[in-house]
Amino acid sequence: GRERDMIDLSDLVRPEAVAEGLAAASKKTLFQQLGALAATAYGIDAKAAAEGLAQREKLGSTGFGGGIAIPHARIEGIEAIHGVFVELARPIDFAAVDDLPVDLVFALFSPPDAGAAHLKALARVSRLLRNAAFVAKLRGAGSKDALYFLLTQDEARDAA
Repeated sequence: GRERDMIDLSDLVRPEAVAEGLAAASKKTLFQQLGALAATAYGIDAKAAAEGLAQREKLGSTGFGGGIAIPHARIEGIEAIHGVFVELARPIDFAAVDDLPVDLVFALFSPPDAGAAHLKALARVSRLLRNAAFVAKLRGAGSKDALYFLLTQDEARDAA
């Protein structure tokens, strides 16, 4: 059997927390939209979510290269780690390490005391999104259903 220690993306992301072709002109509007998606999918306070992401981003860009970012925030009042995944209609500047604009964004929202679990989830997502073949599939998905399927199917678990 698989190590249950591994975090499955199906534990982190709900279908309604995935969006495709999202229009955002800046990080600020992106974070607002990520907050809105988190509110819809998980009942997280949209404003707190957006502000949490913006605060963390001030410490340094979460764009890690290749057009991908994993913004994250700790949010009071949530019980579990939740993810929101969006593919942007047009890439936006993220001050990423390689200066490439970002079009794939996986946001993570964790309880304030989630310590190790928060880091584990971040590591899990970043490992997956460093897989070039997998990322190419995400970019070619073409629908939010396809994105959700790719993120949560077995292949994603094997890729990471």
